[in-house]
Amino acid sequence: FFSGVQSVYAMVAAECTASAAFFGSMGAAGALIFANMGAAYGTAKAGVGVAHLGIMAHTKIMRGIVPVVMAGIFGVYGLIVAV
Repeated sequence: FFSGVQSVYAMVAAECTASAAFFGSMGAAGALIFANMGAAYGTAKAGVGVAHLGIMAHTKIMRGIVPVVMAGIFGVYGLIVAV
């Protein structure tokens, strides 16, 4: 098992530059950070909308929760993209 891992590592090390791991990690971190910041912003905006909907038309609150859930799903999608 370890000889196979070492041969794969040697093959990757021969084809990649030293900065490849850095830029790969920064890309994953950027995807995770920006996706979760966007999801948090979307959740906040949708939460304000649900609060306003609760005042104006309290019978439609369950319909207004859908954007909040979708914003959370976008955060999970960012986590998947980062991995």
